[in-house]
Amino acid sequence: MKTSFQNIKGTFDILPEETVSDGTTIAGTEAWLFVESTIREVMGRFNFQEIRTPILEPTELIARGVGQLTDIVSKEMFAFERGDTHYVLRPEVTAPVMRAYLQHHLGQKGGVQKLFYIGPCFRAERPQKGRYRQFHQFGCEVIGSGDVRADAEVIALMTAIYRAFGIVDTKLRLNTLGDEQSRPRYREALRAYLAPYVNELSPTSRQRLEANPLRILDTKDEKERRLLEGAPILIEYIDEASRAQYEELKALLSDLDIRYEEDPFLVRGLDYYTRTAFELESAHVGAQSALAGGGRYDLLAQEIGSKEPVPSVGFAAGMERLFLALAAEGTPLPQPKAPDVFLVALGDEAVRWTFSEAQRLREAGLRVAYDLKGRSMKAQMREANRQNAPVTVIVGKDELASERAQVKIMASGEQVEIAIQDLIAYLKGL
Repeated sequence: MKTSFQNIKGTFDILPEETVSDGTTIAGTEAWLFVESTIREVMGRFNFQEIRTPILEPTELIARGVGQLTDIVSKEMFAFERGDTHYVLRPEVTAPVMRAYLQHHLGQKGGVQKLFYIGPCFRAERPQKGRYRQFHQFGCEVIGSGDVRADAEVIALMTAIYRAFGIVDTKLRLNTLGDEQSRPRYREALRAYLAPYVNELSPTSRQRLEANPLRILDTKDEKERRLLEGAPILIEYIDEASRAQYEELKALLSDLDIRYEEDPFLVRGLDYYTRTAFELESAHVGAQSALAGGGRYDLLAQEIGSKEPVPSVGFAAGMERLFLALAAEGTPLPQPKAPDVFLVALGDEAVRWTFSEAQRLREAGLRVAYDLKGRSMKAQMREANRQNAPVTVIVGKDELASERAQVKIMASGEQVEIAIQDLIAYLKGL
């Protein structure tokens, strides 16, 4: 019996036209191209340059960069080995970008590296609305600057991208995590606060209580969130330099009229963050409300092999969640492009002519379609309608003999006779 293959659960095909996959609407190719080009345009205005890293990365890079105790590393990686080499399908892009920065000695170029990316990532999590096993992520990294203006610029860039799409009903959550010296004091205070409630915590949170209690702040369990209402506040334990940096960041955001809400429990889900942490949310994309998020990660470079820390800050965002937000806003997206002209051939001689003429018109910059099934004139005209061609050029034996084609304007039904040698000029003038 023949097998009928389908895409793997948690993945989807992007077709020329909008489709539905597992109950979720998937935009067509033209819409994806439009969204990607808009992101690139905004990134360009902020003087960021694109970087493209491999989908395959060493498993150890992700494990050390993201953190051994994160859900990504412990539960969600698509990891495998070939011979003695261990690989992973990248679950995020920041660690690969930092790997590329170090490998290619980009820091020796001087100045600050301002990089952005767009591409697929992979996580073995339970598929749900806006969350897939293969998903698409875009984001940016500012590498080589510890200036708080870099933090503010990354946040400004993130919000500018969503404004470019008309998505303004969002909430920016903001926090500071302190530095690597001050955070252990808070970790112990949080552990001491939660210790009496250990039997009320989930197995995952009990494990985190010993290994990294800050991760419990990221819990989605309502019972645990109520327990945290009386927990100590991180900012009360951080160092003065981090506190001053945080105050300056808030002032810079206010200068740009970027509104924010302080969230003392915002820690983000990755271990490499220090000081600044932020998240952009929308109430219109379901229970998982985050659109984008990021922060400062000055220690990541050392985690993956650098002798010195490399001050860095960035954000990452999901394309699929952006599409959910666009749908919630009712934003119209581009549909498949129609041909500029559809060539209709009557008879074998005209069929042969149509094949050559299509190439001549295409070289002149026109988008050209014609029948590839040898159908009747009536069927060819139906196909022209199906493809929404605004104009058809009809040629048969008589037209070839007189070197004059019949040109029909599909909307009005008007038909005119045009010299074949004048077709390009006429069609471009419509």
